[in-house]
Amino acid sequence: METVTQLSIVETILPMTVIVFIIAIGVVLLNQHFHKNLFEQKLKQESLKILYRNELLRSSILIQEEERKRIAQDLHDELGAVLSIMRMHLIVLEKKIIKDNANVLADVENVRQLSESALSSIRSISHQLMPPQLEKFGLIKTLESVTNQINKTGKIQIHLTTSCDDTPILTWAISLGYYRIIMELINNTIKHANASVIDLNILCNTFDIQCKYTDNGCGINIENSATGLGLKSIEGRVTALNGTLKWGNNENENGFYAFIEIPIDNTTHNNP
Repeated sequence: METVTQLSIVETILPMTVIVFIIAIGVVLLNQHFHKNLFEQKLKQESLKILYRNELLRSSILIQEEERKRIAQDLHDELGAVLSIMRMHLIVLEKKIIKDNANVLADVENVRQLSESALSSIRSISHQLMPPQLEKFGLIKTLESVTNQINKTGKIQIHLTTSCDDTPILTWAISLGYYRIIMELINNTIKHANASVIDLNILCNTFDIQCKYTDNGCGINIENSATGLGLKSIEGRVTALNGTLKWGNNENENGFYAFIEIPIDNTTHNNP
């Protein structure tokens, strides 16, 4: 009788245990599924935030470049034209002044020289804001011209090697972006690195354009580099062009290195 009763209890408890076990497994699976969905939603939100930040960065750089272009055109077209006209009038005035009026002639010559100096400054500022040769001759020819001019100073030597001849269709965004990045790197080296040589190698292929930049200077302080405006500006431009940037100090020798890789595809905007 006891055996029958025990079997009856077991037969009653066993199905309930199985049901409870199944419910427990279901709860665990539902909980895992819930957390998985929550995690995926968070990932999507983070991806959207990153996408939004990148788009905001691109728009910010675009606005900056458009403003630079406008200022450069205003300087060249308006103020430059006024100074050019003033210089022509001064040259005519010099010819009209009698030789006996040496003092007046000297004053006019001085004013003319000042106007020529102002014209030269405006031309230089205008070219820095928006380099005209970049649009006319492309990235590589412009960099060759810039490096030649810097090498002539004798303060530092830049060795530029490249497999590019501007045959890849580089958008204006990539050309201008890369130009700004490389000029910032060169500027940082000249100002802070106490270097004598810069090696600049640019490689173009179907999918991307790569740049390896090294100098033989004192390197950078890694701890303080995060606050440097120069590197932040470079990182911002690389990010805006959907590229990657690696930088640091050379391990086996003195100096700084940077490796930049920017894709060439139809998704890159036509403006930086």
